[in-house]
Amino acid sequence: MKAHGVDDGHIIHISSMAGHLDASWPKMAIYSASKHAVRVLTEGLRKELVAAKSRIRVTEVSPGFVKTDILESSGVDSETLKRLEKIPFMQPEDIADIVLYALGVPPHVQIHEVMVYPVGQ
Repeated sequence: MKAHGVDDGHIIHISSMAGHLDASWPKMAIYSASKHAVRVLTEGLRKELVAAKSRIRVTEVSPGFVKTDILESSGVDSETLKRLEKIPFMQPEDIADIVLYALGVPPHVQIHEVMVYPVGQ
């Protein structure tokens, strides 16, 4: 953005609630650590932009469970997948709506972080 002279853009980082929680699930430590890194990078970038007096905004969206194929494609066993069927999930469109909302607020408003769960999770 800076290289192109843009000083009023908006950067959206999609993270996960796993970045806000401990890695208590087996095999989740790396995933949780990577999502925690997104949080740290988002905050660092925001502070750099503020120090540079930039009008570029940064928002991190951390959803809970979203109905995607990440669990299946990451090798989660079928027994765990069956247990997870009972847990409420959001749809990808729910997260898209949050992103659109963040993009739609007035230019003087900074939505820094959105943490969102499906009802009942």
